[in-house]
Amino acid sequence: MDNVQSGILESTPSVARYLIFSLTDQDEARQSLRLLSNIADGRQTIVGFGQSLVRTLGATVPGLRTAPSYAGAGYEVPSTPFALWCWLRGDDRGELLHRTRRIDEALAPAFRLEQVIDAFIYGTGRDLTGYEDGTENPKGEGAAEVAFVQGHGEGLDGSSFVAVQQWVHDLDHFEAKSAQEQDYTVGRRRSDNDEIEDAPPSAHIKRTAQESFDPAAFVLRRSMPWTDDCHAGLVFVAFGASFDAFEALLRRMVGADDGIVDALFSFTRPISGAYFWCPRMQEGRLDLRLLGV
Repeated sequence: MDNVQSGILESTPSVARYLIFSLTDQDEARQSLRLLSNIADGRQTIVGFGQSLVRTLGATVPGLRTAPSYAGAGYEVPSTPFALWCWLRGDDRGELLHRTRRIDEALAPAFRLEQVIDAFIYGTGRDLTGYEDGTENPKGEGAAEVAFVQGHGEGLDGSSFVAVQQWVHDLDHFEAKSAQEQDYTVGRRRSDNDEIEDAPPSAHIKRTAQESFDPAAFVLRRSMPWTDDCHAGLVFVAFGASFDAFEALLRRMVGADDGIVDALFSFTRPISGAYFWCPRMQEGRLDLRLLGV
């Protein structure tokens, strides 16, 4: 597709950074966003805007909303909305650092950098548990159809919605499980990535089989492991033409309809959750017409 933030369709990079900003000066916001639109190329730097920022600008993006929260026995899924999100992709951590500095400078003083998460590729694209990640991702034209808005008009077509969660793993607890218990938690064998047909209904693969929903709940995952030397886990990133598919998956993970909670919660938990709208590109810059910028 033309005029999309093309990095969304590319495979995950060897290293990445996630930048999360809050809005601190409404009067300077538009000027800062103009500067950012000149820096973000949509390939190595992908940008998303939260509902709070869009509302502050007096704008509306159809389909953009705040992430839901859930809590129950054995799980908690928080909602932690922010104004602005950047996904920096690359292969050199030093270059990502300097790019972070340029973006932070462009956005100040209207925006304050609240969090930086450094991420990386593990092995051939595995979660830190050793299991392959994103096995069911759509490919080729199917990926674009899932990830980007189409048929809704100029300014919206070619944009994408992204759900972002930071998960913290208890790897010691996971590794204390037997090999079979680990496989049954995920629903696949780590040795060959084959799905286990007789895995329990709480297995992650059983909970989130995208084609088992009506309508099918396909998302384009671009998740990456992270660590801050004290903790580690997965930054779950799911792009879609809307948030509907992601929310269907999440509701089933927490057992909202049948009471069966995803076995992933036995060793990992999300500590954040936010929704953002990623605008299309126009002539090499972010197309911010819907924001009035």
